[in-house]
Amino acid sequence: MYTAVNRNASTISFWSYRLARLCRSRLSTSVDIKKTSTNVDTAQELANIEACKNPRKENEVLPRIQIVRVYRWNPERPQVRPYMQQFSVDLNKCGTMVLDVLTFIKAQHDPTLSFRRSCREGICGCCAMNIDGINTLACITKVKESPQPLVIYPLPHTYVIRDLVPDMEQFLGQFQKIDLYLKRSGEDDYLGMRQILQSPKDRRKLDGLYECIMCGCCTYSCPPYWWLGDKYLGPAVLLQAYRWIMDSRDMAHKERLAKLRDFYSVYRCQTIFNCTKTCPKGLNPGKAIAELKRLLAGLTNKRKSDLDTALPNPCRKE
Repeated sequence: MYTAVNRNASTISFWSYRLARLCRSRLSTSVDIKKTSTNVDTAQELANIEACKNPRKENEVLPRIQIVRVYRWNPERPQVRPYMQQFSVDLNKCGTMVLDVLTFIKAQHDPTLSFRRSCREGICGCCAMNIDGINTLACITKVKESPQPLVIYPLPHTYVIRDLVPDMEQFLGQFQKIDLYLKRSGEDDYLGMRQILQSPKDRRKLDGLYECIMCGCCTYSCPPYWWLGDKYLGPAVLLQAYRWIMDSRDMAHKERLAKLRDFYSVYRCQTIFNCTKTCPKGLNPGKAIAELKRLLAGLTNKRKSDLDTALPNPCRKE
């Protein structure tokens, strides 16, 4: 009995000693882990700071060089014939559109480069030019990185004022022949006195017509306009003419059609549809010209307006 008690006491003291030692070892291990993790975090943070101060060469952005060839001609130097000037542009240092590239060239390479720009949103139509063989707007044309050079010309078959600036006087002057405003005969005394009503159905007829920004891309891609630009009105002008003829609020469609009933104004169109392919706004001048031909031939007629706007009564001061 005495021996058994001593054995139990010695066993208990042995296991209590082992348990205390195990607890001390675990405590020291956790402390070492915390110290190690703290040291690792500190080292990582110092490494990140060093990397920010001294970036490695392999992390630097490689230049994206694009060759750009631009048409140049200066009227102040008539002895120098028109030529193509070549530039090397890093696309990482400028915007993504062709107009951004031209602006970068003018700012960093050659300040004498001339071109038109205004809205940068495809609304004004000032930056119309020939880019890689297509008439379009420079502000909405994205530059595609390519081993082939980006070739930029002014609008074809125009008189060039300087570099990429074409003479648009004849083109814009032709819009005056179609009267870009509402005509309501006999109502001149009531202008501004009431609203002219238009149904949603009649309004939808103008979709695809009123969006034209008169940039000239379609007109200067039309071969008949190249040959007879002084007589043939061209796709852009005829698109606007059809827009005002089809407007339900306009009352002078017969007068407008009479102005177009000649040998050159409309019928010089050969339905090549270059105008539709190149329009930067996605319009269809070819279809508008075809509808004009149908109206002039009497195959179709303008439909009556769904809503009539009554004249105000001057006696009641309405």
